Amino acid sequence: MQEGRQSRFHLFPGGVQCDYPLREQPHQLLSFGRGSPKMPSAFAYLTSEVDWCEGNFEHSEVIAEYYNTISSVSFFLLFPILLYLNHQYVQQRPLSAYSLSIMFLLIGIFSIYYHLTLSYVGQLLDELSILWTLALTYTVWIPKCYFPGFIKDRTQFVCLVGIATVVCTLMSFIKPTFNAYLLNSISLHLLYLTCQELKKCSNPRVHRIAAFMVMWWVLAISCWLSDKWFCGFWQRINFCYLHSFWHVLISIAILYCCPLFIYFDSRYEIPAFEPELEYWPSDSWPIALPYLALRTPYKRC
Repeated sequence: MQEGRQSRFHLFPGGVQCDYPLREQPHQLLSFGRGSPKMPSAFAYLTSEVDWCEGNFEHSEVIAEYYNTISSVSFFLLFPILLYLNHQYVQQRPLSAYSLSIMFLLIGIFSIYYHLTLSYVGQLLDELSILWTLALTYTVWIPKCYFPGFIKDRTQFVCLVGIATVVCTLMSFIKPTFNAYLLNSISLHLLYLTCQELKKCSNPRVHRIAAFMVMWWVLAISCWLSDKWFCGFWQRINFCYLHSFWHVLISIAILYCCPLFIYFDSRYEIPAFEPELEYWPSDSWPIALPYLALRTPYKRC
């Protein structure tokens, strides 16, 4: 927990009062209504094991982390943008496209709930939605050439990923803090696979989009780590918004990551079409979003 936060009087939703530093003692015994004090339930405010640098209830009596909650709305934009821009891919691979889009929507919902309440259940839902989204990404987008040697087909690979995901899910209940770092470590393996695919591709546009994806990811993870490790410094200069920046920056990184991954997926799984990466609204715009276009089918002899 972070240091240097002054004690203040707060009124929790439902009339629960406390006069201790919210950051330093979220697990103190609270009195809920009549009767003797009792430990708050896993759904109660401030029962999460992870707290971020932004002050609690500073801008609202019902929202624990105001800016972290508002910035989570950026995840909701991923659902319509990705489906609209990549509609040709959606027509060819509807199951993977819609399932991943729904997972992005769930990430947004659970992120808002977590930062709104800082509850233990909210923390678990937030982390598990990310974990299961990464697991789904592996099962639908990882090319067969990267399967372990003992895996014969995608069905076996799905089972392997499913078992690993269940184990990680159980770990979330044992050590939620460790699981947060594990989720970011998994993204390093996805970056490795991206580099392996780029070695097989000479298209400069693909390499440029990959470079932008990495740039946004580095900026995002830098904000995440800085908010986590250097909170005392950011509190001293009264700038505790880096985790909210993480939400926005990682959403932008995903808007570059998904077209890149479905480009690689199309080369393996939709061989009848020639995939090309384009920019919306136009290649000439200084700020544009990449998307996948499937061109005229190859002529077969």
